[in-house]
This record gives sequence, C-alpha cells and structure tokens, in this order.
Amino acid sequence: MYYFDKRLQYPVRVDSPDPVFARMLQQAIGGIEGEIRVCMQYFFQAWGARGPSTKYREMLLNTATEEIGHIEMLATAVAMNLETAPSKVQEAGAADTIVGAVMGGENPRHMVEGMLHRHILSTGMAAFPANCEGVPFDMSHIYASGNLAADMYCNVAAESTGRVLATRLYNATNDAGMKDMLHFMIARDTMHQQQWLAVIEELGGHAGALPIPNSFPQEKEDQRNNYNFYVTSVDGTLSEGGRWTQGPSLDGKGEYTVFKNKPMGEEPNLGPARPDSSAQNEQIA
Repeated sequence: MYYFDKRLQYPVRVDSPDPVFARMLQQAIGGIEGEIRVCMQYFFQAWGARGPSTKYREMLLNTATEEIGHIEMLATAVAMNLETAPSKVQEAGAADTIVGAVMGGENPRHMVEGMLHRHILSTGMAAFPANCEGVPFDMSHIYASGNLAADMYCNVAAESTGRVLATRLYNATNDAGMKDMLHFMIARDTMHQQQWLAVIEELGGHAGALPIPNSFPQEKEDQRNNYNFYVTSVDGTLSEGGRWTQGPSLDGKGEYTVFKNKPMGEEPNLGPARPDSSAQNEQIA
C-alpha cells in the first residue's frame, strides 16, 4: 500500500522554459538510465525479496518509492519547460528555437520537432514514459534476479549510469532552476550508489559475495578455467597486463592466470536433416 503527498519531493523551478531541454529530460524519465527504470527495478527486487531479514526488502521499497518522486519532479520539469512552446504543429515547425536546435550537435532538427509534436498531440505539453527519441519505456532493462548480491551490483550500475546522465543534463543547461533540481538528484544518486555497496559490504564485502551465487559449491565448477583470463589475440599476447591477469583473485579463492584461447572441443558435425524437416534432398542423406 502506498501513500502520496501532493507536494514535490524537491522544488522544481524553470526560469527560462526550453522545449529542447524538455526533450532531453525525457531521457531521465524513460531512458534506459532513467528514473522509471530504477523505480521499477527496486520495486520488483523488493517484491521478490526472500530471507530471514526484511530490512533489505524495506530498504528497496523505500528507495523505489523515492524514485516515484523523482519521476514526478522530472515530469513537472518537462511540462514547465514546454509552457512557452508553440501550441500548434505548424508554429512548432517554424519556431527558430525549435527548428534550429540540434541536441549535442548530433541529432537532426526534424527529431527535435517530432518530439515537440508528440508533446502537443499526445500529452498536451506534458511528459510521457519514453526516452528522448520518443521510444516508450518497455521494462526490458529491469533486473530483479532474486539474488540479493547480483541485484545490488545491478543497482550500482543503474545508479552510476543515472548519475552520468544527470551530470550531463546539469552541464547542458544554463537554467538556474534546472541546475538546482538536478544538483539534488545527483546527490541522491550518490547516496544510492553508496547504499547498494553498503549492502554488499554487509554480505561479506566483494570477497564474500563473489562468486555469485555464493551458494553454489565451487568445487562443482571447472577448476582449470575459473580464474583464467582468456587472450583471444592472434599471437596470444597482451600489450599490458592488469589486476585481472596475475595475483590472487578478488574473492581470495584462486589465482589469476593468462590463457591463450584455443579450441578445446572438436568441429561440430551435425547429423543429416530429418525427412520431415522440409530441408533439401541433398541434406537428408
């Protein structure tokens, strides 16, 4: 069960509405590194959480609910940035600030216009659950494995890419109100990275959590290949080694070695096609 407060989690202010920036904010809503993604990821991880302690489930539910507030803030920011945009498609196509805009110097102008047209036609100058290209969020980047350590590593990655996006948005605007909102969201991304790493530490740290799942007996895996770094270059050499090529493994259970990748199996030789497979006669020997 959930409750809501009609007030925003953090103030959202737009000093100079910018329809192009509204489009950029859509990535933070419905992009693969956006807030819908982490919100749904944390909810499904929580709803499937098992174990004698409920503190991880409770933590995930609190953070997932916080992310709803972030989506609300961003959606509000999109709507406020669209307040001075042309209200007619024809005007949108003629507006210098829209037609002349090229996000990051890469996107063609018709894509900027197209997003504004969608804001006009589909939402009445409001945000929608899609990325900056208008592609709807489809939940394909939600990771909830039921393994707490695996999920925490996924969460660190999600918050890391989310923070990268938030800092890029911060650098992309000169609007003081938008910078203020984003500087809050960047701070929350910092905390969330830290809290997921704190869970991993509680689980025994990286060494104790690895390999995931740590409940599978390692003696059942191929002991000859569990800490080899496979080199697939033609001459089988590395220009430079690293932490992953020598010394004790991070879990303390093996030694890193370098292995020149080579075939360990035979060339596959499949049998003839079945008579009822609709293959050519020459295949049905």
